[in-house]
Amino acid sequence: MQNKLAKILFSTRLTGILFIVFATAMAAGTFLDAGQDTSPTPYTRNLIYNAWWFEAIMVFFVINFVGNIIRFKLHKKEKWATLILHLAFIFILIGAFITRYVSFEGTMAIREGATEKTFLSQETYITAYIDGDYIIEGVPQRLPIEREVDFSGRLKNDFKIKTKYNEQPITIELEEFIVGAEEDIILDENGDAYLKLVESSGDGRHTHFLKDGEVQSIHNTLIALNKPTNGAINITYNNNALTIQSPFEGEFMTMATMAEGKLVKDSLQPLILRSRYVIGNMQMVFPTPVVKGVSGISQKPEASKNDEDGIVLKITTNGETKRVGILGGRGMNNAFKQVKVGGLDVAFKYGAKVLELPFAIKLNDFEAERYPGTEKGYSSFSSQVTVIDEKDGSFDYKIFMNNILDHGGYRFFQSSFYPDEKGTILSVNHDYWGTLLTYIGYFLLYFGLMAILFSKHSRFGDLKNKLNKVKAKKVKMLALIFLCFGWQSFSQTHSDDDGHNHNKPTKTQIDSVLAANITPKEHADIFGHLVIQDIGGRMMPVNTYASEMLRKLSKNDTYEGYDANQVFLSIQESPMLWYNVPIIYLAMKKADSIRHIIGVDKSEKYVSLADFFTEKGEYKLSPYLDDAYKTLAPNAFQKEFKEADQRVNLLYNTVEGMSLKIFPVPNDPINKWISTYDYQNGNYKIEDSLYGNFVKNGFKMYVYTLNTAKQTGDFAEAEKLLAAFKKTQHDMGASVMLSDDKINAEILYNKYDIFKKLFSWYLYAGSLLFVLLIVQIFREKSKALNISVTVFKVVILGLFIVHTLGLITRWYISGHAPWSDAYESMIYVAWATMFFGLAFGRKSDLTIASTAFVTAMLLMIAHWNWMDPAIANLQPVLNSYWLMIHVAVIVASYGPFALGMILGVVSLLLMIFTTKNNKIKMDLNIKELTIINEMALTVGLVMLTIGNFLGGMWANESWGRYWGWDPKETWALISIMVYAFVLHMRLIPGLRGRWVFNLMSIVAFSSIIFTYFGVNFYLAGLHSYQSGQQIASFNAIAIAAGIIALLGFFAYRGYSKYYKK
Repeated sequence: MQNKLAKILFSTRLTGILFIVFATAMAAGTFLDAGQDTSPTPYTRNLIYNAWWFEAIMVFFVINFVGNIIRFKLHKKEKWATLILHLAFIFILIGAFITRYVSFEGTMAIREGATEKTFLSQETYITAYIDGDYIIEGVPQRLPIEREVDFSGRLKNDFKIKTKYNEQPITIELEEFIVGAEEDIILDENGDAYLKLVESSGDGRHTHFLKDGEVQSIHNTLIALNKPTNGAINITYNNNALTIQSPFEGEFMTMATMAEGKLVKDSLQPLILRSRYVIGNMQMVFPTPVVKGVSGISQKPEASKNDEDGIVLKITTNGETKRVGILGGRGMNNAFKQVKVGGLDVAFKYGAKVLELPFAIKLNDFEAERYPGTEKGYSSFSSQVTVIDEKDGSFDYKIFMNNILDHGGYRFFQSSFYPDEKGTILSVNHDYWGTLLTYIGYFLLYFGLMAILFSKHSRFGDLKNKLNKVKAKKVKMLALIFLCFGWQSFSQTHSDDDGHNHNKPTKTQIDSVLAANITPKEHADIFGHLVIQDIGGRMMPVNTYASEMLRKLSKNDTYEGYDANQVFLSIQESPMLWYNVPIIYLAMKKADSIRHIIGVDKSEKYVSLADFFTEKGEYKLSPYLDDAYKTLAPNAFQKEFKEADQRVNLLYNTVEGMSLKIFPVPNDPINKWISTYDYQNGNYKIEDSLYGNFVKNGFKMYVYTLNTAKQTGDFAEAEKLLAAFKKTQHDMGASVMLSDDKINAEILYNKYDIFKKLFSWYLYAGSLLFVLLIVQIFREKSKALNISVTVFKVVILGLFIVHTLGLITRWYISGHAPWSDAYESMIYVAWATMFFGLAFGRKSDLTIASTAFVTAMLLMIAHWNWMDPAIANLQPVLNSYWLMIHVAVIVASYGPFALGMILGVVSLLLMIFTTKNNKIKMDLNIKELTIINEMALTVGLVMLTIGNFLGGMWANESWGRYWGWDPKETWALISIMVYAFVLHMRLIPGLRGRWVFNLMSIVAFSSIIFTYFGVNFYLAGLHSYQSGQQIASFNAIAIAAGIIALLGFFAYRGYSKYYKK
């Protein structure tokens, strides 16, 4: 029996099953949280991540790893790399269990000047103190109860405690859990009379209930209901009529009618419901009349993200049962709620546990740094603290993102801050042993994975030997079937508005006026070298802003042959003309609703700014925008409205001159730059009256001089004014001004737009190389063909070098590694794919051709509409060396996986086209490609695993936890499980063979696609930057799955006929 059990527990079949079950469970968890504000939620924590069966899977992993160490004798010298890898995962899993069951974490909020030595736990508890008449040696005895809970609004929550106080049985049971709760009066004819009061006195909105016959002190102001009290605001209730008598002067405003009135001191006046009363520093509203009921909790009509939750507990003891409603929840620390039942006093609290530190922390100062010219665009934030420790001594320290305080076994991380920037919120973590064992596992993992790639006794070393043997057998390059991909090119056309007459100029008239007044390209280029500050605070040449504006407005880089500099300058010169220029792009068919609303023909692809406004200046889209922006998951109709609105606002701001922020505000603390429009309409004080006059009139003078220059052909004076603008920017805004080298580099980058062009270049080169390789099969000794193949390989290498230089240039311009957003990571994945294609292509020209094609597809995707190629400021958490390490490694791993996918497709195609006559040649090619495929997947898995766990280290160094089941990290782990399964299939009976391996290398790539795109667009979490925006319909996914199924089916027919043994 023991041997039979050992065979099951230590089998490779169980390994494969664990990989698949673990991945499936995690995937289910992420999908169950789709549409939520974040992930994981209490729902998925209860059902999956904290469930006993999920942790049992990890226990079986440890048992299986230990068993395989023994079974495959990994302790032998030649297998040391694989041994280290298995030991690494054992350490990581043990560390995870310690973190889960021994360690704790929470949050600590401190105001400036305050000292704290307690923090709130991350976990949520129900705490109860039960007091009675039980006394021992003169000391009253208290029974404390504390239970960790994690309630969900989507579950039938189960919570029940049975205990005894001095042999008196007590039962506490959860009756109801309410998401987004508030205190309320539950209607009951037998209850007391209450009047609801909602007040605000500067520290937020609060709800109170005035009980008939009682007086309450609210912010040191006495308010009485039916109990006349000297010095109090007396409210009386008689025969359904309410009156108010105040010892203070005040005023009120009725919400429905906006009617205003005075509250006269010491006079008896009618109390008007749903009116805002202002008395002293307090504002109050009485929303409902007096009602009879009992105090309780109910669900808020409109709950928000950070609202309290509520629980209703039923307490039964000594034959008596009472219910009590308690507000609280995650991160809350409310007062205890008292209830008397069965002769006992019971106090309840629902929320975080208060944990005490062995030392104290004082916040001396909180600092929030912003990007130039922005109010809320934070570049970083930090806390200057003093650690007060009587045992080890006190010291000062600065905590900021990616720079933690580690003291006494506790680690403090900069998490958030108070809205008024007068206090900080720190994450606190206590996990010494869990972190230590996990980090040991990480170190062993990195070392073992790298060793696998270089040890001659590893599977990777064995693959290299097999590849060399296949190469030795080959006399020439053999067959690869090339699929011709066709596509349609669409030209953008503009049609004159001959269907509607709105008394506006025709496009022909507008274009003729533009042609007569456009600034020559040479001078517009000089204007494009000025530096501008965008709304996000990024400093850039005007050329960059103009290029991004034109691309967003029209989906083109030019308008009627005029480049972005000319268009932007023309808008500044002739703003009224550009109200009527049809430059705003509307998608065909999808935006027909917008065309109908603004009154243009359905055939119009481009519309003008004037089309969006009525003759009275009313914005025609306004009634539809509120719903479009409020919804978390906008439909296609709402997306089009949002996109159109954004284009309208972009052009409107440019036409009005708001975007031309070329004037630095001297000595501004946030380095703000403004436009002439801002100076005239804002509250910007410039002490230097001469410079103030220059800001107010300088650009107008430039436009006047430019118009004169266009008539005379002499632009010398206009260029002098541009030079004056530039000198002023250097003098007044030196701290954020760009260097000439950086300006020139960015303009060259904009001009050549190499990543957009590389798509077609890679596609042509890769496709032609495919064709030549096909022809080469049948003309083995053609010298011209061999030279042509070599030439195209050199061309692809040259394109890769240009690709590399483009990434370096973007890095130089932005000041950060070029893989911080969707567009950058996509062009980086394309680069990594080509890099590994060239690396493995030393063994196979087919690999180079396949990789060039995949790289072209990736670059094409990078330039789809939903990816913004604009260079943006870096988020504070990304401003770290971890960005270069973690993101570079994990994103680069997608390259080998993409290579494996395309090699899998090619291998299956070769199986389909195998015949009796070409079987030998095809067999060599399939063997070669399958070996390279496995090597590519191995490299990809090594990089993905290292990158994912480096991300865990980054998370631990940034906010105190190395794993939190966020969908992005979870799906990266799912991909690791999937590819680990694919690479282990050779050890599992029934799953060995080249056909199933190549097919699975294609199928497995879907997990990478979802990790990269699906998490961002479909799921909730920290990395879900565009959640709710679908980029592929389920029909498209079904079609792709059908194509793969057909490919696998026909390939299997060839495989079973000619290759299956």
